[in-house]
Amino acid sequence: MRRFAQFAILLSLAACSGAPPADLYVVQAAPGAVVTTRPIGLELRRIGLAGYLDRPEIVRGPRDYRLSVEANAKWAEPLGRMLGRVLTEDLVQRLPNAAVIAESGAISTRPDLVLEVDIQRLDLDSDGSLVLLAQTALRPDGGTAQVRTLRLVVPDVGPGAAGQAEAISRVMGALADRVAGEVR
Repeated sequence: MRRFAQFAILLSLAACSGAPPADLYVVQAAPGAVVTTRPIGLELRRIGLAGYLDRPEIVRGPRDYRLSVEANAKWAEPLGRMLGRVLTEDLVQRLPNAAVIAESGAISTRPDLVLEVDIQRLDLDSDGSLVLLAQTALRPDGGTAQVRTLRLVVPDVGPGAAGQAEAISRVMGALADRVAGEVR
């Protein structure tokens, strides 16, 4: 009973703290052009993410060598996992003849191709454009990778965290377009 009373006190103190609840944001799949391929299996490995992005809060772009985070604007799930889920969905839409699976998913198979993505930058520049700097490696399972460095920019990002989430959705769609073109 004593533990319950302590828990109730802590819960009431937390409720009285006056901190507003966080707004949660998601990245969503973006439509793109369908690419016809032969039937293949494509596995997306877990996305590598720069350390400064690996946090619940939404990171705003560097200004004067400083990053800022929005205290009450958070990602609804870990950003790396969310980007992997969305990129998988984007690729499924673009590659209808491919069985696209995520390494972190519940299904596993021996794929024909493996896609690895390492994101070094995903933030706003001084002009307010969203910049994605990433390396991709597409390779046959067990084969040698074709490594590409991509810099994709989305101009005219809308205001606040919602604008940034929408711009990230668009840039991930552009990344899926590039990958789908390579798979062809």
